[in-house]
Amino acid sequence: MSDWLTAQQQRRLRRGYLKAVETPIPTQVVSSGECYPPRQTPQQMEVEQLIQEQAQPQARRIGLPVHQFLRSRCGMAAAFMAMNRVHGNLFDVGTAEAEDLAAADEQHARTCDQFIFDVHTHHVHDDYTWEGQLWLRDAARGNNQAGVPFNPSLVEQQLDLKYYKFDYYLKDMFFDSDTTLALLSTSPSVDPEKTLLDDRQITATRDRVNQLAGTRRMFAHGVIWPSVPGYLEAMEPAARELKVDAWKGYTIGDVLGETPSFDAPWRLDDPEVTWPTLQRARDLGIPNICIHKGVLPMDYQQIPNWEYATVDDVGGAAQAWPDLNFHIYHAGLKMWTDAAAVNHEFEATGRIPWIDDLAEIPARYGVTNVYADIGLSFGALAITHPRLAAVMVARLVAGLGADHVLWGTDSIWFGSPQWQIEAFRRIELPNDLQDQLQLEPLGPADGPTKNAIFGINAAGQYGIELGTDGKPLADYPGDHLSQLKKEYLAAGEERDNLVWGWIQDS
Repeated sequence: MSDWLTAQQQRRLRRGYLKAVETPIPTQVVSSGECYPPRQTPQQMEVEQLIQEQAQPQARRIGLPVHQFLRSRCGMAAAFMAMNRVHGNLFDVGTAEAEDLAAADEQHARTCDQFIFDVHTHHVHDDYTWEGQLWLRDAARGNNQAGVPFNPSLVEQQLDLKYYKFDYYLKDMFFDSDTTLALLSTSPSVDPEKTLLDDRQITATRDRVNQLAGTRRMFAHGVIWPSVPGYLEAMEPAARELKVDAWKGYTIGDVLGETPSFDAPWRLDDPEVTWPTLQRARDLGIPNICIHKGVLPMDYQQIPNWEYATVDDVGGAAQAWPDLNFHIYHAGLKMWTDAAAVNHEFEATGRIPWIDDLAEIPARYGVTNVYADIGLSFGALAITHPRLAAVMVARLVAGLGADHVLWGTDSIWFGSPQWQIEAFRRIELPNDLQDQLQLEPLGPADGPTKNAIFGINAAGQYGIELGTDGKPLADYPGDHLSQLKKEYLAAGEERDNLVWGWIQDS
């Protein structure tokens, strides 16, 4: 997990799983460690309160303990009903879903076999030791001055870093969500001790899951860093021996550690520094270039080299390398932790910083090889300013094309991605914004636009063969991973609503 937070900042924060109040969707912004998370907004507090007020009587009516209700499909529906009451009618949800388990199951059955390819996921390697906050988990289990557990669901859990590692990745991604396929990513550092996963560890997870499943369920990134010696030479063994599926780079430089230096930044359109890397990617036959952009903290102007996180180098590179595909991660959203400022600028100017710049690249540069991953950006906006989340997706669809937007969640920092999947299935661009901005609606959960974003677009980028119905020809529903999921659910296991990133105390 990347960590731009200082030790002093970490002491003012706590892990999301320590939050005493359980909700099916996060009710405040969760940071992966890259930026200092903002306080819970008044609207988020209201949503949280509405969920809690409804949970007790609804759980009693259904005959479930409250915690089981909150982890059920009824609980998820109740959460989106609360969102609608606070933010307006943005999410497609009915009262019956929140009040009747059979109705909720019936609703889910309509999309449970939807093809979902998450191109933006993370975990840390088995020997990762940077996490120094385990004492907080211990306190949450009851080892505190009051002797009372903050989070009862943690009492039976071991005090262990495993919750950020492979086992929980497998659980969160494939057992507790409707995700079909996943691409595993990393954050590199000039200090190997801080790197989340190296190329061999990423491909080891991919190969382990695929062997378990008996199908091709996972894909792996290989790291590129044009401005650091050694990375260019490492591309050939990564491609030929490890057989990575795509490349991942951070133009802003080194983002890891308590005091990140942001050393060795680079621009995509730099012929001298970067183009040898792009040439090597072309020669190796791996054309997908995935680039972290945006997601800066509120004080981003204090960061050395912050300009390298903009998207102003994307168009030139895409134009010069038309046979490579540029996947811009986070869709370049400038500041996800300060969604209020982004929303304020949108209300004042009608523009979303850097999102609109990315969406305008095809028209400005005459290119068709730029794609937007909405990982983290959609999730963060959906729980703070859902109207803006809908506008963001609609703008990207209008500018890049409905076939050039990719589904990503940046999980597992935010726990199971199911809440993000449900939010995207249900969200719609309000009629007033469709008219005002001249944007098309996003459509139903299983409509052409959302089906394309959820999986069809990424399938085309990663060589997944689809049938005429837009679903993979591979028998994912019949593979061993699906069988294990059925056994997991039959045993009464359930999504736990826990998140692993940082939150600020209210």
